Amino acid sequence: MLELKSKLPGAGTTIFTVMSRMALEHGAINLSQGFPDFDGPPLLRERVAWHLEHGHNQYAPMAGVPELCEQIAHKVHALYGRVVDPQREVTVTPGATEAIYCAVTAVVHPGDEAIIFDPAYDTYAPAITLNGGITHRIPTVYPDFRIDWDRVRGTVNERTRLIMLNTPHNPSATTWSQHDIDCLREITTGSRICLVSDEVYEHIVFDGQAHLSLLRYPDLASRTFAVFSFGKTYHATGWRVGYCVAPAKLMQEFLRIHQFINFSTNAPMQYALADFLRECPQHHCTLAAFYQQKRDLFRSLLAPSAFRLPPSAGTFFQLAEYSGVSGATDMDFVNRLTREHKVAAIPVSVFYEHPPEQRVIRFCFAKGDDTLREAAARLLAV
Repeated sequence: MLELKSKLPGAGTTIFTVMSRMALEHGAINLSQGFPDFDGPPLLRERVAWHLEHGHNQYAPMAGVPELCEQIAHKVHALYGRVVDPQREVTVTPGATEAIYCAVTAVVHPGDEAIIFDPAYDTYAPAITLNGGITHRIPTVYPDFRIDWDRVRGTVNERTRLIMLNTPHNPSATTWSQHDIDCLREITTGSRICLVSDEVYEHIVFDGQAHLSLLRYPDLASRTFAVFSFGKTYHATGWRVGYCVAPAKLMQEFLRIHQFINFSTNAPMQYALADFLRECPQHHCTLAAFYQQKRDLFRSLLAPSAFRLPPSAGTFFQLAEYSGVSGATDMDFVNRLTREHKVAAIPVSVFYEHPPEQRVIRFCFAKGDDTLREAAARLLAV
């Protein structure tokens, strides 16, 4: 019998698929996987329909529709003060995950070392492994999930080629501080280390805080692949459209890889996004307030419960510490919530190599207010 030797022998089915399937099987409200239960802006959807009917249904250029790349460059400059060449420093990809994989592949060769921070989104380590790299996972823990920069300094060596970052952070719903930026700058200055900065929740930062994109800092931007998501911004995760911004020399290698994985991204969606960015640039500026209302509603609804919910600093996720509710492991607890109380959540332990002793789960509040009210009512009965 033909057998394959797995390149990812320890990998099972992603937790998002597991919990969404379980939610469906048990008729549970799905607060596990991170997607809205509402549609994006009507004008954006109208522009997609227009382009579908007006001949934009063939391959888009490999790096992206020029009109969209230009709008991305305008947006990056307006938000972060960085001048970006839309022809040489921007690539549109079929989702942020593909952009992350291309960036890691561009940097990591067999034997190279990379640093990621646990809890880490589950695409990071496999991408490093598939490219023959060695992953060093540095843990952060509830409630503040702050990075131990002394440990980072002690981990970096001459073989370190990549540090992977994520802010606003999924699953911890935290954001970086200026101290984090300063430490990263000090550690990487003069080194051969590249950075992959997952910033897909760039517009969902709460309580008046600013998103500290690495594109704001010329020295860091010069070594960074910054990755973003239109799906998160426009409530259209199923469209699978993201993009990467990087210096021309880094992007050149990124494109060598991208052309042999997906080559190009959905054309009518790109044209529609270009139109919408040009006509409604204010949409992303209102996103933080939109989701902060949902965060505050969800937390207020659960305030009478024994869950502890530190306010999410960013993303559309809310952590809940449940030791006052149950002593079960987080995996057992989310299974029970889904089966018995009909609300699905994500166990945070799955994002660690060595899970710490903490009882924390993640809810997605990117849902209609009525959905959040019903979910909270069920959770109050736990």
